[in-house]
Amino acid sequence: MLISMMIVIPMIVVLGFYAAAPARSAGPSPVDLGTAGNYVILAKSSITTTGTTHIWGDIGISPGAATDMTGFDLILDGSGTFSTSALVTGHVYASDYTVPTPSTLSTAVSDMETAYTNAALVAPDYTNQYAGDLTGQTLTAGCYVWSTGVLVSDGGSVTISGGASDVWIFQIAQTLNMGNGAAVTLSGGAQPSNIFWQVAGQVTLGTTAVMKGVILGQTAIVMNSGASLEGMALAQSAVTMIANNVYTPGTVIPEFSQVLIPLVGMMFVVAIVGKVRNQRKK
Repeated sequence: MLISMMIVIPMIVVLGFYAAAPARSAGPSPVDLGTAGNYVILAKSSITTTGTTHIWGDIGISPGAATDMTGFDLILDGSGTFSTSALVTGHVYASDYTVPTPSTLSTAVSDMETAYTNAALVAPDYTNQYAGDLTGQTLTAGCYVWSTGVLVSDGGSVTISGGASDVWIFQIAQTLNMGNGAAVTLSGGAQPSNIFWQVAGQVTLGTTAVMKGVILGQTAIVMNSGASLEGMALAQSAVTMIANNVYTPGTVIPEFSQVLIPLVGMMFVVAIVGKVRNQRKK
C-alpha cells in the first residue's frame, strides 16, 4: 500500500504541474514600441480631425508643432507642457511645448521608427497569403509578409484567431485598405496589443470600418467617417480623422453612460410629466 501511494503521489504532482503550466504563446515576439507605446496617436507632420472624434489616451506630434494639430480646439495647460481637448480623454503633446515635452516626444518618435524597422526585420512564416486579399480569411499567429498591398473589401471581415499571448506581425510593402464597413474581428482571446501592422504605404480605414491592432505606418494613416481603431496609430507622417473613435486596447468605451443613461433619464422625465398631468386632470 505504501509503495503504491509513493507512485501515485508523484504522478499527481507531475500531472498537476502540467495542468497548471501556462500555454506557450504562438507567433513571434511582440514588437517593442519603447516610449511610443505611451501614445494612442503619434505623428511627425500633422494630426487633424473633423466631426465629433473621440480619442482615449495621449496623443503627440514631433517635429510638427501644435499648429499642425487641427480640429481639437486645444487648451494649453498652465504648465505649458501639454494641452487638453474636449475630444481627447488624455493629454495632447507637441514639440513646441515647454520642456521636457520636446525631448520626450523626440525620443518617442525615434522609438516609433525603430519599432517599424524591427517589425520589418522579423522572419516571415507566411508570404503573400491570399494574394493580399484578406476578406473572409482567418489568420493564426505568425509573421505575414506581402510584397503587394493588402485589403479587406467593403462589408467584409478578416478574423485574427489565437490566444491572449499570441502575436501577429503583418509586413506590408505597399498600402493597407480597409473597405467601407470592413472589420477586423478577434477570436480565441487574441489581443489588439499583440497585433502589429507594419505598413510602408498609406493606411486607409473606410467609412465605419473597425480596425484592431497597432498600426506602424511609414506614411499617412487616414480614417474615414465613423471608422474606429482599438490599438494605436503611429505614423511617420500624418494622421487624418473624420468623426472616429480611437482608443488603446482594453479601454472601456462609455457607450452605456453616453447613450443608455440619457435615454433612461429622458424616460424618467416623461413619466414624471405624465404623472403630473394625470394629477391635474383629477
